[in-house]
Amino acid sequence: MIPFTYERARTPAEAAAAVARNPGARFIAGGTNLLDLMKLQIETPTHLVDVNGLALDKIEPAADGGLRIGALVRNTDLAADLRVRRDYGVLSRALLAGASGQLRNRATTAGNLLQRTRCPYFYDTNQPCNKRQPGTGCSAIGGVSRQHAVIGSSTDCIATHPSDMAVAMRVLDAMVETVRPDGQMRRIPIVDFHKLPGNTPQLETALERGELITAVSLPKPAGGTQLYRKVRDRASYAFALVSVAAIVQRHGSGHVALGGVAHKPWRVEAAEADMPRGAKAVTARLLEGARPTPDNAFKVQLAERTLQAVLMQAKA
Repeated sequence: MIPFTYERARTPAEAAAAVARNPGARFIAGGTNLLDLMKLQIETPTHLVDVNGLALDKIEPAADGGLRIGALVRNTDLAADLRVRRDYGVLSRALLAGASGQLRNRATTAGNLLQRTRCPYFYDTNQPCNKRQPGTGCSAIGGVSRQHAVIGSSTDCIATHPSDMAVAMRVLDAMVETVRPDGQMRRIPIVDFHKLPGNTPQLETALERGELITAVSLPKPAGGTQLYRKVRDRASYAFALVSVAAIVQRHGSGHVALGGVAHKPWRVEAAEADMPRGAKAVTARLLEGARPTPDNAFKVQLAERTLQAVLMQAKA
């Protein structure tokens, strides 16, 4: 056991300041990802700041007609909320496609966004990994890469982001609300929240040191038919090979985001102009410039076929 200290924060600003002043500190809420990483000594925090008592577990209407989701709202509660099911169905469906019932009961909204990759080389501390130890190399490049990225990757990392919820948040144009260690508030568009790997794959989000997520806000409901389809190697408790989050309007226009193909939820707004033309046209623009490996080249066609199934379901 690697020893660590522990404290319970009383306010969001206090929690942020506590992590900012201790380089080895981490926030802990549900712990569904962090505790696993600690057991494997991938994460070795010297201090844990418990944020579970910060009353950030409410789902409330926003002044602009949208919805404000507290950072500590559990995935089960968010998926079951009547307002989410009615107005943001793609989010409810994405949440229910992830993990297991037991994990959803514990996992939080903020923690879901902050999940670290499930790349097996990241989890194997005997293997080089630029995300775990910058500068050591990427074992997935030239290794087994069936689950890995086909677009937005770099020569330093080809990992994918594992969250289903984040893909739905991206298609909904969510906004991430935070508090900095100095108590200042910030709002980060979801498009800017997750980073592509570039030559710094260890920097996964736009959060600054000590910055704490307090809520995620959704805009006014977009209407339309909202669907989430996840293709995986087994029927449950598996991460996506490809997933599609889509909002389809009556005349075929809409929004679409992909999961399982990149280091972040993948959406190209310019591609959405082609939605009335069908899945082939949309996917061609969505995945323009894709660089798959021999192991995962099938994902390009799988993305097109999955989107086609979603569009057919929406039309029906």
